[in-house]
Amino acid sequence: MTEFPKIIMILGAVLLIIGAVLHFVGKMPGDIFVKKGNVTFFFPVVTCIIISVVLSILLNLFGRMK
Repeated sequence: MTEFPKIIMILGAVLLIIGAVLHFVGKMPGDIFVKKGNVTFFFPVVTCIIISVVLSILLNLFGRMK
């Protein structure tokens, strides 16, 4: 039971780091941003593609290490 708090703390730290990195990466060229009156729509297309490619590479590398 003593491992659970450690896992939660590590997960929180990882999410905090990911949030900080994505804050700076979030507005890349190619992302869709539409503002009309009081309505704002933002869809980070390029950011999603980059994250997907990086995660695919990392998961493939970790999968081959086993």
